[in-house]
Amino acid sequence: MIVVMKQGATEAQISHVAERIKELGLTPHLSRGQFRTIIGAIGEEGAANQELLRQIDGVEQVLQIMKPYKLCSREFHAEDTVIEVKGIRIGGNYCAVIGGPCTIENLDMLEKIARHVRQAGARILRGGAFKPRTSPYSFQGLGKQGLQMLADVGQTLGMATITEVMDPRDVDLVARYADILQIGARNMQNYNLLREVGQTHKPVMLKRGMAAPFKEWLMSAEYIFSGGNHQVILCERGIRSFETETRFTMDVSCVPLARLDSHLPVYVDPSHAAGRRDLIESMALAAIAAGAHGVMVEVHHCPEQAVCDGPQALLPEQFASLMARVRQIASVVGKTVE
Repeated sequence: MIVVMKQGATEAQISHVAERIKELGLTPHLSRGQFRTIIGAIGEEGAANQELLRQIDGVEQVLQIMKPYKLCSREFHAEDTVIEVKGIRIGGNYCAVIGGPCTIENLDMLEKIARHVRQAGARILRGGAFKPRTSPYSFQGLGKQGLQMLADVGQTLGMATITEVMDPRDVDLVARYADILQIGARNMQNYNLLREVGQTHKPVMLKRGMAAPFKEWLMSAEYIFSGGNHQVILCERGIRSFETETRFTMDVSCVPLARLDSHLPVYVDPSHAAGRRDLIESMALAAIAAGAHGVMVEVHHCPEQAVCDGPQALLPEQFASLMARVRQIASVVGKTVE
């Protein structure tokens, strides 16, 4: 349930309500809007609890949240969440593009691609240090060495960085080097990992599982929220379907659906959805037009030599063309490119 405080409620009144919620065995979560403060009461709730809270001075009303994902819903937080990372705004009326290689192969390669991406206008650099591969014999990433390279290049070029974390035991290590933690599609329902990143203060990009319904995706985000971390970015990266011409099927409809039901920023990863570079620009622009707050795209200066996912990586000049068209579409739908 949510407790809506009266306009002008004092900090003492808000704190008192939060304490009473704790005494009822529930967990309070504050959401401060422009005019009112809303307090989410998460846990086993009952009619008696609601009536008790209604009597407290400063409370305007107590409402039941109908969505199973309580803290991620618009019912709890009506305004768009905007996450700021190194001066880059993600969410709301802002659009920020993420670009870089699928995996970090060496420092020279990462620097070369990052400079192309930055010159084209992107301010967030992606690069995998830990890679979840279908085959145990495929390249698994450079680990800590890759994280150090990513952090160094990001700092040199003034870019924020994002990379995947796969294991709860690696969360502290990855958080030490990366600005945004990514939870991959295969780990969307790794609840121990979700709880662990929920304890951090770093933004988390949560990719939708390849066979996950919309509701389960939002419930995974709820795990992170319930741990105290409210900086969550949703990312659609394609789902399994009967289609064989693309690697996955990008569900564009989930973008406006997520915007309606949730206050979280929404991204799309057309590289993994398509699996082929000739479709990426069209899919990326469709996502922005549908309301996405940004796209995450793979870029490589020599895709045929890439150790991972070369066919779905844009060439630097293709990425520059994409950035120019993203700015055009973003302006039409009322977004500012960061």
